[in-house]
Amino acid sequence: MPVRPTAALTTLLTAALAATALTACGNGSGSSPDTVKVSYKQSTDNSIKVMDTYLAGIKKQFEKKYPGKKVEFVPIKAPDAEYYTKLQQMLRSPRTAPDLVYEDTFLINSDITSGYLKPLDPYLAKWPDWSRFIDTAKAAAKGQDGKTYGVPDGTDTRGLWFDKRVFRKAGLPTDWQPKTWDDVLTAARTIKRKVPGVTPLNVYTGKPIGEAATMQGFEMLLYGTGDGKTDPLYDSGSKKWIAGSQGFKDSLQFVETVYQEKLGPDVSDALDPNYGTAVRGELLPQGKLGIDLDGSWLPQDWLPGSGHEWPDWSKQLGLAYMPTQHGQAPGKVSMSGGWTWSIPAKAGNPDLAFDFIKTMQTKDNARKWYIANSGIAVREDVAADPDYTTAQPGITFFTDLVANTHYRPAYPAYPKVSTAIQEAMEGVTTGDRSVEKAASDYDSALEDVTGNQVTHQ
Repeated sequence: MPVRPTAALTTLLTAALAATALTACGNGSGSSPDTVKVSYKQSTDNSIKVMDTYLAGIKKQFEKKYPGKKVEFVPIKAPDAEYYTKLQQMLRSPRTAPDLVYEDTFLINSDITSGYLKPLDPYLAKWPDWSRFIDTAKAAAKGQDGKTYGVPDGTDTRGLWFDKRVFRKAGLPTDWQPKTWDDVLTAARTIKRKVPGVTPLNVYTGKPIGEAATMQGFEMLLYGTGDGKTDPLYDSGSKKWIAGSQGFKDSLQFVETVYQEKLGPDVSDALDPNYGTAVRGELLPQGKLGIDLDGSWLPQDWLPGSGHEWPDWSKQLGLAYMPTQHGQAPGKVSMSGGWTWSIPAKAGNPDLAFDFIKTMQTKDNARKWYIANSGIAVREDVAADPDYTTAQPGITFFTDLVANTHYRPAYPAYPKVSTAIQEAMEGVTTGDRSVEKAASDYDSALEDVTGNQVTHQ
């Protein structure tokens, strides 16, 4: 004999069905079908408003172009590592997923594999401007399934920033261009000896710094240990991650030397997640850092309206290529990454989100963004535009590196591989582990995080 539900149970079932129906036909977190929710990384430095200001301008354009449509921003104010974690939490549910998110290219394949992102190919096929984007930038947003999951908004390169004021005091040339790693260390030792009170050399390191430690620090070393043609981190032929390489140990040895000889910042400062903010906002402008291994985007912090205006930065700072380990061809090293705008798989308003992307990525708006954030253009029409190429000192230096730069093997396992690299760096930075022990521990971690997809050198 069937059991009849009680009146109370019937009421509960009715409410549950109603809620299910609302979720099924709703738009993400109950948002209006006329509102696009845009989530992005907001600077932890309250004076840096580059992204906020740019997006506010795009919002005005968008709402004027699409009457009745609204833009709602969902900024995430956090250091990089926390931003990635919070974003992934939001992407898991249609109740919290925004309509558009700002994705670091190193994380995109991991999020694709997790089913968090929507392929954009149907939109891109109907968008004429997509043909303007350079192929390497398009590849950075492509999944292993061959589909594209993001529209890049620029790339970046890396090199050595050095303070000419400090170099003069140290008796070093202001047109400095080191040829080897030893040249970099020699300059740092000279600064330590002759210019007290100045940090000679900054190399980002350790887990609290996150991907900046891996990319600005370790990979700028590792990718300069070989012939410049073979990826030292991932073997694309066997599709396996590389363990046991001498280049890996040599890179750790460089990091150990910087921190054990006290050529770098105090370890407590180096392991502060906001240390990069201090480098850009205080140490470099105040002449308290001799050499900084860092990215092309630094001037965005010093432009008018940034809160850290430094009109003389191009007179006070010099730029040098990061050399290969022994000066072997090609003689210089750079890593490139960048960010993309992606639409979550659980976004409520994907069509509206892509309309917002198209508004951001007109030629004029793209040029405005590259100049505002000191980015490297990934649109060929902007890269050839005199307004871009002459916008500020350093753009030509960093843009020229794109031809010979390296890209991370941003496969799904990469974020975990990156964390293992940070742990190895931190071990030699604090002195808790020797180079041999840190490298051995990395090899063990690599096997774990890649499902033993490892090849030994």
